[in-house]
Amino acid sequence: MIEQGIQVKADTRGIWLIFSGEKIFQFTENSGLIIDTWEQLSFAHAYQDQIVKIGNHEDLPCFLIDMGNEHIEHDALSLVSMRALLMQNQTSFFGVASRAWQIALFMRTHRFCGQCGSTMQQIDWEMAMQCSRCLHRCYPRISPCIIVSIRNKDKILLAQGKPQRSRQMFSTLAGFVESGEQLEQAVHREVFEEVGIKVKNLRYFSSQPWPFPHSLMVGFLADFDSGEIKVDGKEILEAHWFDPEKLPNIPPKLSIAGQLIQKTIEEISQQK
Repeated sequence: MIEQGIQVKADTRGIWLIFSGEKIFQFTENSGLIIDTWEQLSFAHAYQDQIVKIGNHEDLPCFLIDMGNEHIEHDALSLVSMRALLMQNQTSFFGVASRAWQIALFMRTHRFCGQCGSTMQQIDWEMAMQCSRCLHRCYPRISPCIIVSIRNKDKILLAQGKPQRSRQMFSTLAGFVESGEQLEQAVHREVFEEVGIKVKNLRYFSSQPWPFPHSLMVGFLADFDSGEIKVDGKEILEAHWFDPEKLPNIPPKLSIAGQLIQKTIEEISQQK
């Protein structure tokens, strides 16, 4: 549950997600999220009236503070990107960090009304921004996105898009759900558009919030049906059927892409 207008005491201990620009603070000598009392975070005290409680994790409250673009110099602190934080084996913190960044981004990008252009104000009884003039109200944006791992007998389909080219990484196919479209329809459409094949036997796997910038990844497993791989050349640059014993560089298991790949490899192994 998200709570605004939080009053904290000097000895309030919690997990503090403090953003500056597009990066998050962490202790230089202890990577990961900041866990400390409010008293020890003097660099953030000017933002006390902007604290948002975004839930709890392992019996500790989780607090969000967004400093906008203010830059703070502090010997004991360093700024890291969200991706870097999430890749530091912080699996248990993934949901907390994802929620914090999505709320911070929402508040930053809804300062003015998209309907009449007037100033938006943060209301205090729910997480929303409301126009002071026309009363248009906005809530944090969540964009559903399908992601699917495709199996062809003892092979798995992995593709490389433009974002993965610099990292030399191959991953599963994914794409945003269009208006008026079922999740299953989105899977079939995205697969055909990106690599030119058809799939069958869709099975829901799991979901994961992905804060880049505000996606909800809905994962599926699927089997190859027909067609020949033909990449679109725009979103997907390469795609191949890979032997589980000869995989390229793939996403970590922290991500739903990595989990889907692992599940597909397990299914292949069980069939053998």
